[in-house]
Amino acid sequence: MAVQFNPIEIANNLKKNGGFVPGIRPGKPTSDFISKVLGKITFIGAIFLGIIATLPIVLSTGFNINFYLGGTTLLIIVGVALETVKQLESQMLMRHYKGFLE
Repeated sequence: MAVQFNPIEIANNLKKNGGFVPGIRPGKPTSDFISKVLGKITFIGAIFLGIIATLPIVLSTGFNINFYLGGTTLLIIVGVALETVKQLESQMLMRHYKGFLE
């Protein structure tokens, strides 16, 4: 489920196809901007995942609430569910275009 972006490649593709980020010059400045935004998004996502992973432990020790699923288990379940939905959507899309491919 991991998605990797290469900011240099994205900036080059934008420049080659005539696209741009408003207020940012094409080329290296665009690549730097994409890297900066990607870093911020990754940091916020990492903080969020850390909170989800530790929240059941904190709640169970602080408030004597029993959790049968730990934080990492929840992350795995959600990841598998999202990947399953993505696979189902791609299968349905292929079935929709099956007549055009034959």
